[in-house]
Amino acid sequence: MLPWKRALRPAAALLLALAVILGLTTTATASTASAAPTSGWNNYSCKPSTAHPRPVVLVHGTFGNSVDNWLGLAPYLVKRGYCVFSLDYGQLPDVPFFHGLGPIDKSAQQLDTFVDKVLAATGAPKADLVGHSQGGMMPRHYLKFLGGADEVNALVGIAPDNHGTTLLGLTGLLPYFPGVGHLLTTKTPSLADQVAGSAFLTRLNAGGDTVPGVRYTVIATRYDEVVTPYRSQFLDGPGVRNVLLQDLCPVDLSEHVAIGLIDRIAFHEVANALDPGRATPTTCASALG
Repeated sequence: MLPWKRALRPAAALLLALAVILGLTTTATASTASAAPTSGWNNYSCKPSTAHPRPVVLVHGTFGNSVDNWLGLAPYLVKRGYCVFSLDYGQLPDVPFFHGLGPIDKSAQQLDTFVDKVLAATGAPKADLVGHSQGGMMPRHYLKFLGGADEVNALVGIAPDNHGTTLLGLTGLLPYFPGVGHLLTTKTPSLADQVAGSAFLTRLNAGGDTVPGVRYTVIATRYDEVVTPYRSQFLDGPGVRNVLLQDLCPVDLSEHVAIGLIDRIAFHEVANALDPGRATPTTCASALG
């Protein structure tokens, strides 16, 4: 092998790792934020109101957790009268704070158990799910294979990798670096599951993107640098609404992380998706709401 090729391998592998970590992370300062109080959500004495009869379960993204991912959206929904809950899933041994790393089918089982717990506590027959990144895609396994369609009214995905991601083509380098793909599979299985064309995604999307009885909303941004191309986030099927953030506010520059963490225009559209009967137009002014 030529010397420059030997030098390129570790550099490209490092580039791939940095792209995954910097792109997919949805956490702030995890060591402190994860210990923060949840400001009105995960209150198991909350009973859904007539106006908002279903609890909302928030599903974090890769490298996220049940607090950091939702410091913006959870209080936004609580203020509007929703019973809001969030879970941690996909934990790996000896990896604190950063979750969503385990096999996605196992994470879907954790979601199933958590939704059962929320429904039992609230007395509601169904829940609504809102997920960011992997958290917008992983619930589809629960809906399709674990009976979740009987327990869920709506799934709202914020920048979900429904058909995988190329990470701007970087995952195409995997075949050229023996051992890197194996490392991703053995050390962080969810990353391998999220690569476009993976066995997990092939099974998930076989036979159609949706299941009957569930309303689906996808909220994407043109400037997503992680789930690429951004249109791969959109779903096909009955009961689907695909939304591009820039169609609502052309000057919104949110990328993959910001759309889930701080973008109140996206938050307004989440609220519309949860309660379409009371939906109001989402515009640039929604950022002030």
